Amino acid sequence: MELLPKEIRDALPELYANEELGLQAQAIVKYFTPDSNWTWYASEFDGEDVFFGLVIGLEAELGYFSLTELKSVRGPLGLPIERDLYFKPRTLQELQAYYEDNRESL
Repeated sequence: MELLPKEIRDALPELYANEELGLQAQAIVKYFTPDSNWTWYASEFDGEDVFFGLVIGLEAELGYFSLTELKSVRGPLGLPIERDLYFKPRTLQELQAYYEDNRESL
């Protein structure tokens, strides 16, 4: 699976472009491990390797992550990270609230 096709690459704003929007910035793409509960939502991209967005793992945190890292990581069963083909853009605030409301069931 191609993690960052051209149409998504082109849709992602440059790093720091959404700084004034804060949590109202839109996550454009969702990546996940099919064999664990880690999820990455990207709202910005530097055009080369670095994303900014919401990372949900042990906690929900805003931060940076890299395409290289996503391509190399495997889940506990050895499955690669996938891009959610059905994800519809949502604000970082909506995604963070959803995580907070549902963290017990994840």
